[in-house]
Amino acid sequence: MYKNIDIGNKGNKAIKANKKARIPIIDALRGLSIILMVAYHTGYDLVLFKLAPKAALYNPLLAFLQPFFAGVFIVLAGVSARYASNNHARGARVLACALIVSIVTGFIGVPVSFGILHCLGFCMVLCGDPATWVDKIPRKAQPLLFCGLFIACYLFIPVRGDIFSTVPYLYAFGFVGPTFTSADYFPLLPWLFLYLLGTWVGSYIKAGRFPRWFYNFRIPVLPVIGRHTLLIYMLHQPVVYLAVSLLAHILR
Repeated sequence: MYKNIDIGNKGNKAIKANKKARIPIIDALRGLSIILMVAYHTGYDLVLFKLAPKAALYNPLLAFLQPFFAGVFIVLAGVSARYASNNHARGARVLACALIVSIVTGFIGVPVSFGILHCLGFCMVLCGDPATWVDKIPRKAQPLLFCGLFIACYLFIPVRGDIFSTVPYLYAFGFVGPTFTSADYFPLLPWLFLYLLGTWVGSYIKAGRFPRWFYNFRIPVLPVIGRHTLLIYMLHQPVVYLAVSLLAHILR
């Protein structure tokens, strides 16, 4: 199992000595991200069942915050790739969960064709161990390359996506046709490049290059939540949906 680490007077060598170290602040950020994701999905269901106005969910503030915190979650997944022993197996598990989400949401009529779990699973499988190939790119060039590609895809694909819209199954890369629907949609382009950016950040974290406070920071509850994000993600979807649908039935 992973162990929490305390640098103390041993300096950053403690980080380098423990390659499986678990960083509490990373788990805390992951925990905060999943809480916000659950809150957003709860709001989505409330609007779906007309228990809340659309303006509560579809407004400029949430239009910014929703992809921002999802992006943070994806970056953190990239950071974690530096600590995982087998990213291919990890990705396969996430994809299996994504398949379950697609089946269940399709059955209830709110399909998630390629959501954040699909995106993360494919990122893990495709990228594998970052040390085997990402590290071959000059480290100083990585953030510029990954950020540049993310911005280019983010801006280019929505405008030019119609060029490939008639080709089936390209929705995984951001090219969607007129009949495509997905309640949660995070295509590999551009989000793959945020995952890769996370692997770059993770290389510095794992090497002990961040300030001491980063490794010694403690906060209650959130790290515990952050260590079980996949389980929480899988369980909250049916629980929230059933709770909101029951509330809607009672109020009507």
